[in-house]
Amino acid sequence: MVAKLKRYLAEVDRDGTVWRVRVPEIRRTTQARTLREVEPMARDLISIMEDVPADSFAVTVRVTLPAEVQAELERSAELRQQAARNQAEAAQLARRAARRLRDEGLPLRDVGLALGVSFQRAKQLIDEADQRAS
Repeated sequence: MVAKLKRYLAEVDRDGTVWRVRVPEIRRTTQARTLREVEPMARDLISIMEDVPADSFAVTVRVTLPAEVQAELERSAELRQQAARNQAEAAQLARRAARRLRDEGLPLRDVGLALGVSFQRAKQLIDEADQRAS
């Protein structure tokens, strides 16, 4: 049976020009200049305070950003999801348009010209529409 590593939480937030790193389990705080330094600094602190090797436990880092920054990141994620949905819908509509033009008897090259794509792309759109329809 594999021994389960003890897990510590490193709560991180900005404090002036440094990152403040709190480890609640040991009620101690340290600092890091960059986010890259957070986990090693937390490990060093825990190792010293608990008198254990730095590789004998796990550290979970939780960064708290300023509220305004967090709000912007959340809005950015929403917009990316909306863009992905819009892109998927646009692709579906392009496939349907290509298929309808083909079904009306237009040659593949004319379908491509009408849609503003190459005839190869028009064929690809039609093939995808046909696959989705079956």
